[in-house]
Amino acid sequence: MLLRLFPSIARPFSVSSRSRLYCASREMGQDSSECEVIQVKRRATLRLCNVSSYATEILEIRADDPTLHVVVIPGNPGVVLFYKEFLQSLYELLGGTASVTAVGHISQTKKSWEHGRLFSLQEQINHKMDVIKQELQNNEVPILLVGHSIGSYISVEMFKRSPEKVKYCIGLYPFLALNLQSRKQYIIGKIAESRILCVVLSFIVALLGLLPIRLLRLIVTTFLGKFWSATAVDAVCSHLVKLSETPDWAFMRENQHKIAFLFGSDDHWGPLQMFEEISKQVPDAALSIEREGLTDHGFCCTEAGSLWVAEHVAKLIKNQKASQ
Repeated sequence: MLLRLFPSIARPFSVSSRSRLYCASREMGQDSSECEVIQVKRRATLRLCNVSSYATEILEIRADDPTLHVVVIPGNPGVVLFYKEFLQSLYELLGGTASVTAVGHISQTKKSWEHGRLFSLQEQINHKMDVIKQELQNNEVPILLVGHSIGSYISVEMFKRSPEKVKYCIGLYPFLALNLQSRKQYIIGKIAESRILCVVLSFIVALLGLLPIRLLRLIVTTFLGKFWSATAVDAVCSHLVKLSETPDWAFMRENQHKIAFLFGSDDHWGPLQMFEEISKQVPDAALSIEREGLTDHGFCCTEAGSLWVAEHVAKLIKNQKASQ
């Protein structure tokens, strides 16, 4: 989210999407069970742009004639390449009808570490709003926000600022407030009390960004995903005050038919206590819990997790469209 945890690789990157099979109904009188193969090939392209004087990584798949623009806001470390499989799968599951874009956080590019400066949560939110204004300012296509972890908090705040443009907001394993019952967050909070320790630890982890992406993914999944998770040091070190506040229940209730959250059964960043609280405060929001152990908070680190979550998000989007 905020410091330079896992700065991403600045080299060009693209991935060919998998081909898909679409069953095409034949003319009246013909066998409608026949299928024809339609090759839907798109590349998830990584580009570096300048937004509000900050180098920003954007990973995107553009549809030819989109009816929706899905904007993905990452959790920590905010490296969009981690979401490549998720974007790829989501684009396909939506049948190529929606453009999909993931926006990196400030100071996450190896090419621009912003001289070691720390950025507040508010600055990251402002940055994402500036990205939408700059990159989608002439686009009349409605926006759907998908936030992961602390990105869920950012997405809700973006929704509050632009309710006329944002039509739906989905939080994945949401980190919306500090979990006072979590010993892990308590330990990280103690580290946060020392700015020096916080910066040093974050800098050490940032050096991992020099490693090849596959090795970095393995390290995050094996070690950091379980303890530090995808939001660890920065989220608590930089935002203890902001994240200790109560979520804006009034806004959520007012827009409860436009909000959805996916929780994990064992996720201290998005605990089931928060699931229960949202259920009480925002009863008509679309809430789900993944209990099968198919994925976890760091879903974007594996292909299987990325695909499962993409299927869940695609279903939410299709249900939302059907209800309109």
